[in-house]
Amino acid sequence: MYFIGLDVHKKTISYCVKDAAGRVHQEGKIASTRRELDGWIRTMPQPRTIAMEATIFTGWIYDHLLPHAERLKVAHPLMLRAIAASKKKNDRIDAGKIADCVRCDFLPECHMASTEIRDRRRTLRYRNLVIKQMVQMKNRISGLLMETGVSYNKQRLHKVGYFAELMMSNEEVHESIRPLLKLSRDMISRSQKLDYALVSSLQRDPVLKERLRRLRTVPGVGPITALTWALEIGDYTRFPSIKQAISYCGFVRRREEFGREGDADADFQAEEQAYPASTDRGCQARAQ
Repeated sequence: MYFIGLDVHKKTISYCVKDAAGRVHQEGKIASTRRELDGWIRTMPQPRTIAMEATIFTGWIYDHLLPHAERLKVAHPLMLRAIAASKKKNDRIDAGKIADCVRCDFLPECHMASTEIRDRRRTLRYRNLVIKQMVQMKNRISGLLMETGVSYNKQRLHKVGYFAELMMSNEEVHESIRPLLKLSRDMISRSQKLDYALVSSLQRDPVLKERLRRLRTVPGVGPITALTWALEIGDYTRFPSIKQAISYCGFVRRREEFGREGDADADFQAEEQAYPASTDRGCQARAQ
C-alpha cells in the first residue's frame, strides 16, 4: 500500500507519496485543477490511500479523487495541527506529515458527508447567510430611526403595513433617512422571498422529503430544525449514542463551566426531556 499526503491550497496541491516503511517515492506540486489531477493520478502507484486536510477546497477534490483510491481520508485541521506541529513548515513538509499520519494510522479523520448531502447543505447555509443579512437590515432600520429621534412601535416596525404608514404619516421621519429606510425595507422583502424559495426547494427535494416528514413528527421540530438536522448531522449512525449527538450540536457544556457538579447532567436530561425519542434506538428510528 502507498500512502499519499496532499497539502491543498487554492491554486496548488503539494503531494508526498510514501510506502509502508516510510520511504519517499515521489514528491511534487501540481495545479489545483481537475485536468491536472487527472494527469497526476495516472502516474501514482497502486494500491493507494490518499489523505488531505479539511479546507474550503477539499470537497470537490475529494469527490474527484474518490473513484481513484482504495481509501480516501480527510483530516480534522485543528487535531492534525496538534499532532503534526513543527517549527519547520512548508507545503512539502506538510504533505509529508499528512502521509506519515495516514501511514501510521494517526490521522485524526473527520466525517465527510456524501456529495448529495453537501450539495443541499450548501443551499441551507446560503439561506442562513440571507437570514443574517435580513436581520442586519432590520437592525439598521431601527438604528436610523433611533439616531434621528423617531418614535415607533418596536413590535410592529417590520410589518409591511405599519412601515408604509410610518413613512407616509410620521412627520418625525427626516428626509435624509427616507431613501435609506426604503432601500433597507426593499432588501428585507427580497430576502424574505429568497428565504421562502430556498426552504421550499429543500422541502420538495426527493432526497430529503421522507426524512423531513419523519423528523417533523417529533414535537417541537419545525421545518428549519428538521432541515438543519438532516443536512448538518447527515448520517446519524456515526454517533453511537444520543449524548454524543447532543454534544456534537453544542448543547452540552463542560462541567468546568458550571459552579457546581451536576448541572451538565441536568442540561443533558433537559435535552432528553425535550425529545421523546431519547434512547439510542428511538432516536435512530425518528431520524431515519
